[in-house]
Amino acid sequence: MSDPMRPPVSHRRPRPASPRSGPASPRASLRTAVVWDVLKDALDRRVKATGRESLDVLDTGGGSGNFAVPVARLGHRVTVVDPSPNALFALERRAAEADVADRVQGVQGDAHGLFDVVERGGYDAVLCHGVLEYMDDPAEGLRNAVGALRPEGVLSLLAAGLGGAVLARALAGHFTEARHALSDPDGRWGESDPVPHRFTADQLTALVEAAGLDVGAVHGVRVFADLVPGVLVDTEPGALDALLKLETAAAELAAFHAVATQLHVLGETQESAEG
Repeated sequence: MSDPMRPPVSHRRPRPASPRSGPASPRASLRTAVVWDVLKDALDRRVKATGRESLDVLDTGGGSGNFAVPVARLGHRVTVVDPSPNALFALERRAAEADVADRVQGVQGDAHGLFDVVERGGYDAVLCHGVLEYMDDPAEGLRNAVGALRPEGVLSLLAAGLGGAVLARALAGHFTEARHALSDPDGRWGESDPVPHRFTADQLTALVEAAGLDVGAVHGVRVFADLVPGVLVDTEPGALDALLKLETAAAELAAFHAVATQLHVLGETQESAEG
């Protein structure tokens, strides 16, 4: 997959993240805070643009509801499509515990056969988190996700970043594997690599644009969180909050996209972007 010869786009600055604002506990929020902040802002803008307090949101590969349940807490209706019955069972339980069971629906399926289980063009927002890297044809998966959007809608795309994997293998002393990932067309470091595809920011933005969306923002996710020893974050006073602020500050800088473990792209339909 070739990279377009232009820097990644990133012109929306996420608000400072709070451990309590996102979908996870304080420790886990290091992995989700930036994505949650950008997503919540996008949903708030869609609410304002549509004049409707409740949006229809599709979460492809949403699993046990790490994002779906917090989105439902905002008052939106969320449909989660996931191939795992166990994950959907956990989703149902989590939604009930959060008192949002009436706004969360779990459906067994996957992005490949998405329209066998959900309506085409029926959603104000689509979440596609951790899905593309496991698809045989990422472009097809993304086209399906975009096809589920209404004429004015937003896509939240989160996928594995190439640079983060290369850096992690190198820091672990696996230099040959790190070099292999750099030259491998799918960004894999070897046959035992559990991730089928990794992407650069340019590759992801090119996929989003090829699917017919405008790129609203690009952010690096888990730039530092996977590199900092957990014991430091857990025991050093104020370290968690400081690291969260650092992640937020670095997320929008293109220089750090190249070493992020994950990349988040916010895609918008042209009608939505123009509005």
